[in-house]
Amino acid sequence: MSNTVRVQPDLKFVQELQQVGGEALKKCYQCATCSVVCPLSPADSPYPRKEMVWAQWGLKDRLVNDIDIWLCHNCGTCSDLCPRGAKPGDLLSALRNMAYRSLAKPSIIGTWMSSSKGFPLLFLIPALIYMAIWVLRAGQLGTAFPLFVTDGHTLKVAAEGAIIYGGLFPGDFTIDPIFGAVFAFMAFAFAGGIASMLKGFESMPKTFIVGRGKEPSFLCCLIDTLKVEVAQHSRFRNCGQEEKDVQRFTGHLFVFYAFIALMVVTSVVAVGHWFGAFFLQHLMGIEGGIAALIAWSGHTPMPLWSPVKLLANAGAVALVYGLMKLTGRRTAMDAAKSTSNWYDWYLLTVIWGIALTGIGSEIFRLFGQKILAYPTYYLHLVFVFMMLAYLPWSKLGHVVYRTVALAYARKIGRLPMGELK
Repeated sequence: MSNTVRVQPDLKFVQELQQVGGEALKKCYQCATCSVVCPLSPADSPYPRKEMVWAQWGLKDRLVNDIDIWLCHNCGTCSDLCPRGAKPGDLLSALRNMAYRSLAKPSIIGTWMSSSKGFPLLFLIPALIYMAIWVLRAGQLGTAFPLFVTDGHTLKVAAEGAIIYGGLFPGDFTIDPIFGAVFAFMAFAFAGGIASMLKGFESMPKTFIVGRGKEPSFLCCLIDTLKVEVAQHSRFRNCGQEEKDVQRFTGHLFVFYAFIALMVVTSVVAVGHWFGAFFLQHLMGIEGGIAALIAWSGHTPMPLWSPVKLLANAGAVALVYGLMKLTGRRTAMDAAKSTSNWYDWYLLTVIWGIALTGIGSEIFRLFGQKILAYPTYYLHLVFVFMMLAYLPWSKLGHVVYRTVALAYARKIGRLPMGELK
């Protein structure tokens, strides 16, 4: 006798799913073309066919705890070849969008992130914070567009001075404390989101692989995932060989390593300032030797020939190149087969904002255009804040969530054909 399964559709969930990118899911008639053509789908219980069924039935509980929505790398092959135009790739993207909204707390940020209506508020929060700092500092300095000269370890306003962003927005009192708090908030939100996601994965069946041996630890699987699938973008490379697939792989790779380079630059500046200049020189009284070298590495503005500055500029160029590839792919997409949603354009907008304002800040500073330099740097701070503070609820959050999901899938043996070992 077969077991009876009681299906309790959540119609509200279906409507919400259609609103965030899964509007064509009702067209699916279960031909299984999507699962057959997917280069990454496992042989056992492949996706995205089953997700299309669950979505049509409104099985929210199954979908929100489904690891496969994270294993999909959204190459679009399934949507390109769907005979009904059901856009299964868009459905999995929509499911990830819904996950971004609810995984991390507070969920109100996820609600703001879910549509363009929340963008003004998301922008306004950092805009007001840094505008308040700008106004207060302008009152202290006597001008909103100051030029500075160096007097020992201090900066003084001078008519014939230079543009120094740290003079208007002091790192010790404005940049570092705020972004330190933002980073802690982001890490705490991600921790909660990852815990919720892993708890949902506990019901996933494990795959028995003949000859595999003992099940590896999650840490080992995470290390393998970082080395192979994250560092090399191996699944993006294997996710189709058409021009649009190569463009997406190249764009992701350049953006990823651009952020790595810029993160290294930020870390060097922080270590140079706080460890070198503040701790070694100011507190310990060590002025020369290694202390001076460490402090110099974090001193801004840096000369263009500084290795740290060269790395920063190389990262900026790589970021723009990667963004051009990704934006070009998005704008060239066939709407009949796959569409871009708000989450896609929000992320591109914020990263473009970071890239252009960062480059603009450097150019305007070098040419002494203070009226353009300070507003551009102000916007740069706003966009960086938006990327970091809202990261667990944005599409960029997949960098963390997908990495954890891929590691868990490796642990339980849920891998594409050819990767099982």
